[in-house]
Amino acid sequence: MPTDTPTSASRPAATRLAIAATTGNLVCLTAAISAPFGTFLVPISEELGWSRAAVSGVLGLIAIVAAASYPLIGRTMDKVGARPIILCGNIALGLLVASLSQTTGNIWLFYLQFGLIGLAGATCASPMIAKIVSNWFDARRGLMLGVTAGVGNGVGATMMPVVAGILLPMIGWRATYGAIGAIVLLVGFPIMWLWLHDTPGHVARKPDEPERVFEGMTLREAASTGRFWVLLIAVASGAGGMTAVFTHVVPMMTDRGFGLGEATGVVATFALVTAAWQVVTGGLLDRLRTPLLVVPMYAAAMAGLALLQFGQGSLAVTAAGVLLGIGMGAEYGALSYFCSRYFGLRHFGSINSVLYAAVILAQGLTPAAMDLSYGATGAYDQASIAIIVVLGAGMALLFFLPGIGADGRTRVRRKAEEPTGDLAFAAG
Repeated sequence: MPTDTPTSASRPAATRLAIAATTGNLVCLTAAISAPFGTFLVPISEELGWSRAAVSGVLGLIAIVAAASYPLIGRTMDKVGARPIILCGNIALGLLVASLSQTTGNIWLFYLQFGLIGLAGATCASPMIAKIVSNWFDARRGLMLGVTAGVGNGVGATMMPVVAGILLPMIGWRATYGAIGAIVLLVGFPIMWLWLHDTPGHVARKPDEPERVFEGMTLREAASTGRFWVLLIAVASGAGGMTAVFTHVVPMMTDRGFGLGEATGVVATFALVTAAWQVVTGGLLDRLRTPLLVVPMYAAAMAGLALLQFGQGSLAVTAAGVLLGIGMGAEYGALSYFCSRYFGLRHFGSINSVLYAAVILAQGLTPAAMDLSYGATGAYDQASIAIIVVLGAGMALLFFLPGIGADGRTRVRRKAEEPTGDLAFAAG
């Protein structure tokens, strides 16, 4: 039976699982590193004497490391389970973020630290947690993916820049990184260790309740379909590009004369709307099951970026934060959902990790490109226009994705049944 209609014994376990998954996303790489990075960018650059492009280049390194390791991590999780890998990754991520407090003037050591952070963060990232959530929920999968990832990442991406903004003037950027590392470890590990489990299989089943077996395409089979490449180019790359914009809201605004407090407020608005809109997107996808739902949300992101870079006044930049949050929330809310529905769950870790490799690659390389553009022109205008064009192209590609129905099912067959097509449940 579907995991989101659990027995009385498993219903509390499903609630605890959702809390643990949300907590894992709250202290993941995006919240701990990407979200507050704009706050650290200028202080690090000024203290160590490096250009902004040199400092933000570490995000490109994280992108390369994570993009290379995601497929291997996802494949390993498909074989041995996600829980032990996520727990180990959380410990490593917390310790490595804290180690940034010991950064010296050696830029190569600085890059090495962030490379290791990228590897550790990849093992406990949102797509890895999404594998567990997808295993537990079916009919409400979009909603629960939105809740666990959206609320988790949103609260984390809101909280961490605020923590950084408060602590940095008081104790400096080094000690602030130490504090963020402690939050990652002390908040994340205990809850995930207690409540994060790969499947509901550890919950006692009734004697007549069959064990569930997941079905789906292999990575090779998925990659032979057009929808895989549309997701990779349009949704995954778009989400990564939007995250890159998120990391640059503070320098983009302060360079235009806005105060740090106002810029931090827009970051918080961006993050909160992203969190809420992932939940909205997931719930709507459960009901409507069409990728066209995301099209107007791409348009909102394009309008928001234009307002952020060229709009005048507090109202305009606040509206920009809202519109950008709608766009990024839709992209992240849709990606894992589409992956699970189009390709199934048996090899979900492998397939989703490849899609998220495109996310992290765009997320890491776009900031460096933005800062190179800034270095050449003294402004982010050209970079913003380029991202708007890319988002427009991705929006057009969404029209090539099929609806979720008989052609795009997630199927779970009971062991006791013969493979006759009489499945326990399907997306259609």
